[in-house]
Amino acid sequence: MSFMVVLTTTASREEAEKIARILLEERLVACVNITDTVSSLFWWKGKIDMEKEFLLFMKTHESLFPRLKKKLKEIHSYQVPEMIGLPIKMVSEPYKEWLKETLQVSE
Repeated sequence: MSFMVVLTTTASREEAEKIARILLEERLVACVNITDTVSSLFWWKGKIDMEKEFLLFMKTHESLFPRLKKKLKEIHSYQVPEMIGLPIKMVSEPYKEWLKETLQVSE
């Protein structure tokens, strides 16, 4: 098992911050970075759609991903929220130790 970055998008900064706080309080993530708006183009209900969204980069551990997915689905306003997990291949030792301590996981 290893650490990962999970991506999701929201329609508003308020929702992004709400999601970040809930996931942090439940220790499902150690850190969340929220971007200013990004332009998203995507297929939805048979046509190409475009929205301004906020992108969240959430740092977590693979062992927490199932619980994170479940919680994100519960609290997200989107019918189909983005939940993409990317493995962290390289990380500095101090940051890795901070992740382990913050998330209370062993590696």
